[in-house]
Amino acid sequence: MVKYTYYGHACFLLDDGKYKVLCDPFLTGNPKAAIRAEDVECDYILVSHAHGDHIGDAAAIAKRTGAMIVAIPEVIGVCESQCAGLKSHAMNLGGSVALPFGKVRMTLALHSTGVAGGIAAGFVIHIGDKCVYFAGDTSLFSDMKLIGRKDRIDYALLPIGDNFTMGLEDAALAAQYLNASNVIPIHYDTWPVIEQDVNRYKQLTEETTRASVHIVKPGETIELA
Repeated sequence: MVKYTYYGHACFLLDDGKYKVLCDPFLTGNPKAAIRAEDVECDYILVSHAHGDHIGDAAAIAKRTGAMIVAIPEVIGVCESQCAGLKSHAMNLGGSVALPFGKVRMTLALHSTGVAGGIAAGFVIHIGDKCVYFAGDTSLFSDMKLIGRKDRIDYALLPIGDNFTMGLEDAALAAQYLNASNVIPIHYDTWPVIEQDVNRYKQLTEETTRASVHIVKPGETIELA
């Protein structure tokens, strides 16, 4: 059994009952944050890129909890400049790493990265009996079809906020490209510039794909069935 807890914006926790995997922990300064950075417990932290609304509190949480940060080398460098001596694992696009909870593969994301020399990424996360695709911040790109061909995506976590990432229509098409069974929309409504009608996204996606869309509010936890 894997549980998904949404902390707001693009931050969420996957919990298989033994290991806790935290992604893009932007909590301090996040108007939608459902938890304080000081209260988060985790074993691993995946960071998609170095923009402040994604790298967020990663270094401080890793220092306090002893969690391992998994990211591209340049993002790890940013974290280590904030807190020395962190546990980390550097990887890059196309690479995979086996971890105690399962496996993580780093995928392409089309977006700026927030650090010189870096590149934005997404993650395919195998945890428990589920395969979860976290797209990170990205535009729509046709190679999402390859991501869906390589792995059976049980849950796709897709940004829908527009302006900085995909909007509603492109995120619906992304679900189709991925052939995902389920979609959880993220990265919307944090600020006025990315406000979206999430119910419209659910309708559009379920009308045009095989996916079921699960609207999870900040602070809510669902079981990934």
